[in-house]
Amino acid sequence: MAHINTVALKSYEVLKQAKKKGKPVIYHTHTTYEDFRGSIKGSYVLSPIIKFWTKKLYNEADYLISPSEYTKNLIKSKYLEKEKEIRVISNGVNINKFNKNEVLKEKFLNEYKSVYDINKPLIITAGLPFERKGIKDFVKVAQECSDYQFLWFGSSSVKSMLPDKIQKIIENPPKNLIFPGYVDKDILIGAFSAAKAFLFMTYEENEGIVVLEALSAKLPLVVRDIPVYEDWLEDGKTCFKARTNEEFCEKIRNIVENNVENLDEIIETAYNIAVERDLLNIGKKYKEYYEYILNQKNK
Repeated sequence: MAHINTVALKSYEVLKQAKKKGKPVIYHTHTTYEDFRGSIKGSYVLSPIIKFWTKKLYNEADYLISPSEYTKNLIKSKYLEKEKEIRVISNGVNINKFNKNEVLKEKFLNEYKSVYDINKPLIITAGLPFERKGIKDFVKVAQECSDYQFLWFGSSSVKSMLPDKIQKIIENPPKNLIFPGYVDKDILIGAFSAAKAFLFMTYEENEGIVVLEALSAKLPLVVRDIPVYEDWLEDGKTCFKARTNEEFCEKIRNIVENNVENLDEIIETAYNIAVERDLLNIGKKYKEYYEYILNQKNK
């Protein structure tokens, strides 16, 4: 059996070799045309090529795995030429690693106290600083909520690959917004422990691993109201959804200023989603699917 996660040329070689040997091929549908647009330079020009190539790979696989029902339906409706089984398995999260940690919180605050006023309410996000991830809106919300501190964690190694307008944002952010780039896990978990809310303004996502990390860390989650969250995140019950920058500011202020009556209940209910998607449970789902595929082959 071959389980392929990327869409590089080497992946196609692996697929063809497995097929030649009569091995079943599972493809993980992490990459989509929709998810690629608004990322690196030229992504809007390259995205049709990405769609052509991913369609080819996904159609030649025997089985598919999608990280969410949204991605499953997207692949079925826009990528597959004929009916194919798609199993939904979350990317998962390590709930033992992503949780509130007072020691790491103090470590983070000590490291950043010379960088910003640590007495200001802290709002964080994480991910590659792509336009698709909502970086321009994130800046506008930071400007609107100028009495709060904002941090965007994410690798800076891709900076040269970003469009000029995004590079300028990173180089000249508002005074209350910092782009620390890549940080080690201890600092990141310390930031999760110190923050008042996790703000994720992406326009397109196949699931959102950082969303699961925020839920696991019991950090109030504010997300854009987009289809990927429809069937598993509920506004006012497990998260806070917004469509406009004004709504995002309002949701953040309500959290910071304790204007959410049942916030503790929302956080605990949201945490249960992370528990369901803990890596141990995800591992069991993979094992079950692998056994099913091997049984199908031996029939």
